[in-house]
Amino acid sequence: MSPQNNSSITTPQDTYERERLANVHPPSWNNPKPADCYQLVIVGAGPAGLAAAETAAALGAKVALIERHLIGGTCLNTGCVPSKTIIRTSRLYAEMRDAKRYGAQIPDDIRVDFAAVMERVRRIRTHLSSDDSVRRLAAVGVDVFFGNVRFVGADTLTVNEEKLCFKKALIATGARPHIPSIPGLREAGFLTNANVFNLTELPRRLLVIGGGPLGCELAQAFCRLGAQTTIVQDMPLFLDGEERDAAQILSDAFARDGIEVRLNTSAVAVRVEDGQKLVDLVSDDYQNTIAVDAILTGSGRAPNVEGLNLEAAGVDYDAGSGIRVDDFLRTSNPHIYAAGDVCLEHKYAHTATASARIVVQNALFRGRERLSALVIPWCTFTDPEIAHVGLYVREANRQGIPVKTFIILMHEIDRAVTDSEDAGFVKIHVRERTDQILGATIVARHAGDMINEITLAMVAGIGLRTLARVIHAYDTQAEAIQRAAEAYNRTRLTPRIQSRLRRSWTIR
Repeated sequence: MSPQNNSSITTPQDTYERERLANVHPPSWNNPKPADCYQLVIVGAGPAGLAAAETAAALGAKVALIERHLIGGTCLNTGCVPSKTIIRTSRLYAEMRDAKRYGAQIPDDIRVDFAAVMERVRRIRTHLSSDDSVRRLAAVGVDVFFGNVRFVGADTLTVNEEKLCFKKALIATGARPHIPSIPGLREAGFLTNANVFNLTELPRRLLVIGGGPLGCELAQAFCRLGAQTTIVQDMPLFLDGEERDAAQILSDAFARDGIEVRLNTSAVAVRVEDGQKLVDLVSDDYQNTIAVDAILTGSGRAPNVEGLNLEAAGVDYDAGSGIRVDDFLRTSNPHIYAAGDVCLEHKYAHTATASARIVVQNALFRGRERLSALVIPWCTFTDPEIAHVGLYVREANRQGIPVKTFIILMHEIDRAVTDSEDAGFVKIHVRERTDQILGATIVARHAGDMINEITLAMVAGIGLRTLARVIHAYDTQAEAIQRAAEAYNRTRLTPRIQSRLRRSWTIR
């Protein structure tokens, strides 16, 4: 595959794409006549903006929703939906190649039709875009505007020079890919989540810069689809925020997939020669150069705060961390709130949605809902998945909270063994001398689904002792959670209690 500049990779204009655009930014759309004053004006129509608009409109508020580009934001168009679609297809190819592991024959001549893979991405993305369509929003009473936004006062903004007055406003402009400052990278061209799903031809050799969730997910997916994949990570392991044993299991999985991993390594320069991209890598004092056909950057996200003229609205922000908010998600202007990736540390669609609902309560109904009260799970959708909720042990230690941890290895769970998916563990942390769940990490094929049970328990104040009494369907991998709870119950059988039980048996 010849090198492609990032600006040259455009979305294929097929039937699916035309339908998606008709849903999320109709070419013929005319902005409505603004109301005299809106109870809530929302800037940005990603997960946070959509959740706030739909909730506020359902409660009877007069709402304006403004989007510069596409309704649905990153999640629908360039993030969660397309990435999970391609991950599922790549997992199927991995299972076909590993058929003997399941007692089956490896299919002859396994060939990846990458164009068909990406067509499926576009088809599914278009199908789901109907839920976020402009016309559906308008039908529930939301005034939808497309255009560039600038604040011109504490209670006024403009959309393409048209003034909108508001009593309360929500900034939910999200975030964009962070581009590392590597000499020659922009000139050579690169991929991000914003354009990687526009590919129709598989890169033969792919370099992924960054070992965060996005980099790890797409590196494994593209490798399984047939790309010779290398990850460059400037730290000792992937997913630097996760527990080390979880990251190590993922590292082992990458090695089995054939991904070349270069840890403690930085890309320092890029150039194009003879139709290929040459990337200079440095690890400690060792330097070498690799040739690739495409470079994918997955090294974080930057908040979208530029161009909004936030100074005119009295809204404090930082270009790196985003809009500054308090625990009620208010900005320095008490009439303006922020939600989602533009202001939050945890940049996930579900966190954005939850924060937006807090804003609706606090902005429109004088609520006192706090961001800090949320229990937020997250998951990296590699194979195996890595999911987490609550505190890590290191965080509990910093806060002086004594912790007891219960670990069940997945190879002890019958369903994980029968599925040949026994790499991983369930690890649950409780406050010492209690059954209060402080946090959990799950590494398993279906960790993202399994973590929800722990999250529910934490939100409802259900302790590990009670979880042990919950009957889990056999045979499921979630049995590992019940096993961890039973392990906690066994710690309650102190020598004194055991002695008392033995005496009662003797009397009988």
